[in-house]
Parts: sequence; C-alpha cells; structure tokens
Amino acid sequence: MGEDREALPLYFESPLMSDAIHHECGIALLRLRKPLGHYLEKHGTALYGLNKMVLMMEKQHNRGQDGAGLAGVKLDMAPGQRYISRYRSVEAKPMQDIFHRIQTRINTIVDGKPERLKDVQWVKENLAFACEVYLGHLRYGTYGGNSIEACHPFLRQSNWMSRNLIVAGNFNMTNVKELVDELISLGQHPKERADTVTVMEKIGHFLDKENERLHKEAKEVFGLTKPERSVHQMNNLQLPRVLRKAAAPWDGGYAMGGMVGQGDAFLLRDPHGIRPAYYYVDDEVAVVASERPVIQTAFGVAFEDVHEVPPGHMIWIRRNGDVSIEKVIEPKERLACSFERIYFSRGNDGAIYQERLELGRRLADRVLDAADRNFDDTVFSFIPNTAEISFYGLLKGVEDALNERKIEQVKALGSNYNSEDLRHILTRRPRLEKIAWKDVKLRTFITEDAGREDMVSHVYDSTYHVVTPKDTVVAVDDSIVRGTTLKQSILKMLDRLGPKRIIIVSSAPQIRYPDCYGIDMAKLGDFAAFRAAVSLLEERGMWHVLTDALAAAKAELEKPMEEQVNAAKAVYAPFTAEEISDRIAQMLTPSSVKAEVKVIYQTIEDLHASCPENLGDWYFTGNYPTPGGTRVANRAFVNYMEGSSARAY
Repeated sequence: MGEDREALPLYFESPLMSDAIHHECGIALLRLRKPLGHYLEKHGTALYGLNKMVLMMEKQHNRGQDGAGLAGVKLDMAPGQRYISRYRSVEAKPMQDIFHRIQTRINTIVDGKPERLKDVQWVKENLAFACEVYLGHLRYGTYGGNSIEACHPFLRQSNWMSRNLIVAGNFNMTNVKELVDELISLGQHPKERADTVTVMEKIGHFLDKENERLHKEAKEVFGLTKPERSVHQMNNLQLPRVLRKAAAPWDGGYAMGGMVGQGDAFLLRDPHGIRPAYYYVDDEVAVVASERPVIQTAFGVAFEDVHEVPPGHMIWIRRNGDVSIEKVIEPKERLACSFERIYFSRGNDGAIYQERLELGRRLADRVLDAADRNFDDTVFSFIPNTAEISFYGLLKGVEDALNERKIEQVKALGSNYNSEDLRHILTRRPRLEKIAWKDVKLRTFITEDAGREDMVSHVYDSTYHVVTPKDTVVAVDDSIVRGTTLKQSILKMLDRLGPKRIIIVSSAPQIRYPDCYGIDMAKLGDFAAFRAAVSLLEERGMWHVLTDALAAAKAELEKPMEEQVNAAKAVYAPFTAEEISDRIAQMLTPSSVKAEVKVIYQTIEDLHASCPENLGDWYFTGNYPTPGGTRVANRAFVNYMEGSSARAY
C-alpha cells in the first residue's frame, strides 16, 4: 500500500444503518377572512376552518412521522375568555390523536344538543379551536428527543394579546451556538441550546421591542389611556420590522410560520428558498402550506392560483385580514432544494410530476447501454413507492429508443415485407413488470444480528416467474443513501428471481455530503458514496488524501464561517462518478448474490436540466448555499476522521 495504515484512525468502516430518509416537517397556516357566521351560512358549519386544517394536515401526513401540533387564535375575545388553543401529540398516529381529542371535547360540550353548533356566538365562546387563525405542524424530528416539549407549535405566553407568540417551522439552523450566545448577550437565559429555542426567543424579543415602541408612541404621541394603548399595539403591529431584526443572523433553511395572540399571522422563507412554502388568497381565506397540491385539494383551486412565497419574503396576514407579501431579507441566489423534487414532496404536484418524469427519461440511454440495448431480455421495474414516477419517465425514454429501432427495422424491410414481419416489429414493447412488493414492517423478536438481518432481507417480496435466467432486471429507486436496504433486502430479493444481471438505477445523484437544512443527514460515514471513495483511496494507497483533507478541514474551521471552503471535496476528487458507482455496487452486493450487479446514478447535469428552478444540490456537490452549511461539512469530516459521534451543527 505504500503507507502505514496503523498511523491512521480506524473509523473508516461505518456500520450500515437504516436506508430510510425521513421527510421534512410540514406546515399549514390558515386565516379565515370572514366572520364565522359567513362560513356557517355558506358552508354549513362555523367550524369550517378546523375542517380545512384537518384536510391540509392529512394531505401532508408524509411529513408527520414523529409528531404533530395544532394551534388556533380567536379574534376579538373579551378579557377573561380563552382565545388561544393548542394540542400537540407524539403518539403513533399524532394527527388522528389530535383531531380525535378535539372532536371528543366538542362532543362533550355540545352534550347531545347539535343545534348549539348553529349558534355562532355560542360556538366561538365555548368550543376550543373555533378560531379564525390556525397554525398546524407535522414534525420530523431532526435532533433531540421525540418528546412533547420538542413538538411544534411553540407558545410564548403573555397577558398582553400582542405579545403572545406561536411559532412552528420547517427548518434547521446551522449556527445555533452563535444564536444562543446572542440571546445570552441580550440578557436572556436560554433553557437549552436548540434552534427551536433560539428562533422562538429571538422573534419574541423583538416582538416585545415592537410592542414597547408602539406603547411609547400611543402614550407620548397620541396620549392614549392604557387600555387604548393595548388596542393601538394590536392594530399597528409591524411584523416585518420584527422579523427583519430576528432573522438577520439566521443561517439555515427555513419556512417559519407564526401567529400573534391579537390575530396577526405570517410565514417567512429563507433568502435562498431552500425550504418550500406556497400560498393562496381569496376573499374567504388566506392559506399557506409546504406543498402546493395540499392547497389545491383542500380548497379546490387551480395550479396557477397557488403561488410560492418568494425567497427572503414573508406573507403577512394582519389581524384585520389584509394580506401582503413583504421583503424581510434580501433574496440571494435561488437554490431551492432539488431533493424536494426527487423525494420529499408528494409527486401529485404537476411541476414535480413532470420533473420526476424527466429525471427518469434522462437515465434511459445509460441504462440501455448497461443492458446491451437488448430490449427483449430486459425487464424494467421500480422500488416502491417514491420511484414510481421516475420509472414512468425511464419507460418513456426506453420507448423512444425502441421506436427508433423500429423505424430502422421497417426501413430495412424495404418493399419486400409481409404483414407478419411488420406486425412483429410494431408490437414490440419494453418489458415492464411490478417485481418488488413492499410488505408491512416486519417485527422481529430475535436479538441476534444474524436473525435480524434475515428478517430485514424480507422487507420486500417479489413477483415470481416473470424473469428468466437470460434477463437483465432494471430496478429504479429514488435515491441510494446508505445502501442498507439494497444490501440486506432488495438485491437478495431480485437475485432470487434468477436474472443474469441486476441494474439498480437512482433518480438522484450520489449523495456525498451532509444535509443541515431540513433533515438530519450529518454523518459522512453513513453515505455509500463516501464509503466507496474511502475504499478506493485505501485500495490505491492514497491515504494521504484523507490526512491532508483532515488538516485542511481543521484549518478551515479556524476561519470565520463566511470564509470557509469545503475540504471534504478532496475525498472524491481523484475519482470519476462511474468509479464510485462501480465501487458502491461491489460494496453493496451480498456474497450470496449470483447475478452481475451494476449501479447507475443520475448525473448532476441532468438533475439541473430536470429541475431547472430548484438548483440546490449540496447533498450531491457539496456546494452549500449558506456559510453554515460549508462549516457543517468540514465538521462532519473531522468528526468522521476522529471517530467522533458529536453533532456537526
């Protein structure tokens, strides 16, 4: 090998982990712009808003794996009457738990007298969540325990309406330490070092300052009484001013939603547009959600009626119902997350659907080359469930290629042909089969690793008798992150069918770098691509690349965050993407598999061509949109090399 391996830390072999990538958090924000009586008269219920929140949250249930929460604010309630309601849950089915509790409470209060629900005033005064403003959250926990305290929305309470703050978001901040230190410098005493705390308290601090400004104005300029000053504060709150100050130091990806106790509501999006947010406004509602189809379905509106919240802007819904889009932070280069399009968001968004089709179509030529352009002996399938649309796109590309061959074959027949020959050519189609079936999660009572691995290998089942020994099986997946599921289940399952070759196709490029903006993929050693690169370095006697990169990463971490470059890129630099893909195939192929295995990844160029409006590709390229992301990559590499399990941000 040429170098002393003993001088290096022995942390290069990382244990395989679960292959699942959890979805990001989801947000639903709703403001009713008419009195509750309007919805009773027009829609038959004064609980119209609550019903719509059920729909919007249910349609984003893919994002609520760890918990859910719902908060509501009632407008113009008298002193002494409750005007804020909040339920949170970390039960196995959190949304069902929340709405069941709400329904149970309503049924108890109504007490078998349904006519009460036709009395708007009674409904508003007696039923929790009979509100005009709602904020819902579906949680995927990125860090920390999965406790009720970690579940959004968060509530900062006060006896002044305009100082009550409710916040929920889809976000990760990369500079939590700096944010906590800033709170301490303001004289606060944060209860924990978490981005949720810092965000909440930073907004709350400047909300207090805004209230103080308005109180002073009401007293000194307008000479109002104390009760009148409170009304002045409620009616003149300038949330853009609050958020400009609060969000100035944030480094991360975020779609941050909130409500103030007096009825104002907002959603703020980060300046790169990393995390998604869509809105719709008409004379009855103003609504925001993490996914466009959620709004389309819940309110029966067209694609073009739902708009993106522009990067660096907020949608501001005032207590009087007025809606405006306000610039809070100067927008930067749009680098919206491309993994949103590949995996996170549901594919029923018309734009995302077309992009996933294109991701698959652009893979067709490389897949066909790997299958020797043998249409007759190649079976195309996909790994359930998110890869299905890319699979359809791949088929379109394969069909186009087959049609070109048909044209050549018809031309070759010339005028001397018979109908049977022509029919044979024209009726050829790609062989597509549903091969992989994802079973329910299997529960094992076996504690030994070998026993558990055997159970994991059967997470997927297959369709038998559709593959022959001369066939190549092509299976499309949305992404390959760690490769665990491939190694322990999918490849074994496909090999049982007896093909000569298996081609695994990823609609995403190789995932090489940590994510720190919405999900928690912070350990480099977890990634199959990184392990493959390390394996190649070891094989070729190039350990110095790792040690040099370690020294470089440590040097970068000594610099200000804004000046750092990604030292981890050096690990991949000696190799082509194809070399790494081939090594991944070798690493992930179990010794028991008899078929030849090949892995094909999407290219960066075709990713950008498929998702031209969402060019955030840091997972794949290491080109982070914020300085904090680059710092996370450097820390993650140092952690890997030093065998540390510490969090990279």
